[in-house]
Amino acid sequence: MPFAYYDRLSPSRKKIYRASDAIATLAMPAGLELGGVVARIRAALASDDTPAVREACQSLIDALVRGYRVPPIRVRVLARRPADGGGELHGLYEPGEDRALARITVWMRTAQRRDVVAFKTFLRTLVHELCHHLDYEMFELAETFHTEGFYKRESSLAGALLAQEQSSPG
Repeated sequence: MPFAYYDRLSPSRKKIYRASDAIATLAMPAGLELGGVVARIRAALASDDTPAVREACQSLIDALVRGYRVPPIRVRVLARRPADGGGELHGLYEPGEDRALARITVWMRTAQRRDVVAFKTFLRTLVHELCHHLDYEMFELAETFHTEGFYKRESSLAGALLAQEQSSPG
């Protein structure tokens, strides 16, 4: 069932929406074992170590884009989420233009209380922004929409990464 904004889309955008919605899973690329990198993100976030979080996030995204065989992405990790009357921004995906790399921005702290973001929320946000990149580069969608399929892809990849972390030694 499409989200409410679907009705306001043009026929061509509805077609893209439906194509996105039809892709319900996103398997880990074959041969990747990223549990250790996920554990590094968890530890760095718990230590409130921005450079270590940034490095671990970049390592994770680098491995995933290589595995999916899509163009690279630059990851930025900033301090506090921006907020306005509509709420807090958790992450941001900016497609690459010309020769510039696409970019993911995530924030380590909540806007209001300035608490370090919970690990699973942070990881899901990072994966969410990667999924926007995959919509363009792997699935070749002309736009990236928040569809049920999109959220299922995000959930399946985040779940696979968390499972690898749980089964990784150490």
